[in-house]
Amino acid sequence: MFEHAFKKIDDILRKDAGVSSELDYIEQTSWLLFLKYLDALEQDRAQIAELHGQPHTFLLDKPYRWHTWATPLNASGTLDHNNALIGDDLRDFVDLKLFPYLKGFKQRADRPDTIEYKVGEIFGELKNKFQSGYNLREVIELVDTLRFNSQTEKHELSDLYEAKIRSMGNAGRNGGEYYTPRPLIRAMLAVVKPRIGETIYDGALGSAGFLCESFERLNRDAKNVANRKKLQTSTFYGQEKKPLAYVIGLMNMILHGIEAPNIIHTNTLELNNNDIQEKDRHDVILANPPFGGRERTEVQQNFPIKTSETAFLFLQHFIRKLRAGGRAGIVIKNTFLSNTDNASVSLRKLLLESCDLHTILDCPGGTFQGAGVKTVVLFFTKGSATRRVWFYQLNPGRNLGKTNPLNDADLADFISQQATFADSAQSWSIEVSGIDKKTFDLSVKNPNGNDEIVHRSPQEILDEIAALDLESAEILQSIRGLL
Repeated sequence: MFEHAFKKIDDILRKDAGVSSELDYIEQTSWLLFLKYLDALEQDRAQIAELHGQPHTFLLDKPYRWHTWATPLNASGTLDHNNALIGDDLRDFVDLKLFPYLKGFKQRADRPDTIEYKVGEIFGELKNKFQSGYNLREVIELVDTLRFNSQTEKHELSDLYEAKIRSMGNAGRNGGEYYTPRPLIRAMLAVVKPRIGETIYDGALGSAGFLCESFERLNRDAKNVANRKKLQTSTFYGQEKKPLAYVIGLMNMILHGIEAPNIIHTNTLELNNNDIQEKDRHDVILANPPFGGRERTEVQQNFPIKTSETAFLFLQHFIRKLRAGGRAGIVIKNTFLSNTDNASVSLRKLLLESCDLHTILDCPGGTFQGAGVKTVVLFFTKGSATRRVWFYQLNPGRNLGKTNPLNDADLADFISQQATFADSAQSWSIEVSGIDKKTFDLSVKNPNGNDEIVHRSPQEILDEIAALDLESAEILQSIRGLL
């Protein structure tokens, strides 16, 4: 049901002049899905209140409820075509009345951790890009066929929404930033092992993959009302700078079952690192901060180790944000382990001296689709210095790519071996006492001689060249627009 509807929605979006890319597709699908989901949530709450003989106050005023403006019903319960807005009337209502009304919830909400506040934030960041009210009418009627009545339906919808987020990686570099392969996240969770009662944080939220997968894992163990309430209200925390990523992450968490996520739209790095206090810290941090970015000089002043590299600033933030005894799994460029610049050396020293960096997972090229760099995952516990580091060199035995992505089976051996820090053809340990104290070099050098050169196929190389050409063309077009 959902997959067929999503495909038809994309077909309609392609015809609209105001919608130009996969990023626009998911943005426009998101706000409509959210309002339909919100309507279903309201209906559920109204029925529960009725069963308990209690009144229910609807979140939205009647003119702005789904079945008033989007799909008004006649006496037989079907779409009332005589009263359904269409064409310019529909587009103008959405642009001039609906969005301003929903945006106003942010000012009217009592506090940020409410669904009212989240509604205001979502519609303060988005805008309707449909130029044709007729296309919008077609999409609304498709969205209205979707049902969220059972956990199975909600799970199917969240899976398909994840698939749409993944497809954004092919829409340009910015889209790819939002998606971390879910098998890798599940492997990171298997190492970090979050527990109910702990708080979990991602300061570079993206599409909220880490928090959604954490919820899926912990929700299986939530056996009572108190545990389920804790997961809903005081477990998951995040921050995201980019408006579209923030909205997608918020929507993704809601679809996974977290009704009012504790996530904030802000630039995490603008917070002075020294201002983080004990009350701001978390038990578990899982993140894939953007790398290759460059931060302004005034942002760099917030950190003891000055650098323009975004990922290195995030790593300092995560170390500071972690409670004593807290655990972290952080994705970062593999060059971090060996770079000789002052910031890299100082950051490795800080990490080794303030945390137990017990595991480094070396990921193969192609783990992140569309990314031209190799990555590693740093697993550490805050509070004691590192004495021994266990390395695992992931080798799935094939070239990874769009049609052959990383899967859970690829990481099964890593998870198994990591439990005991075992030595194997792909894993080994080093003593920190033996590394160079001038450089703190942690390069991945497999002593078992298992370094394998993986040659990419000509098609993969051509695809990357085409993608880079497209990106260059988009940048040039943006520059022309500025001129």
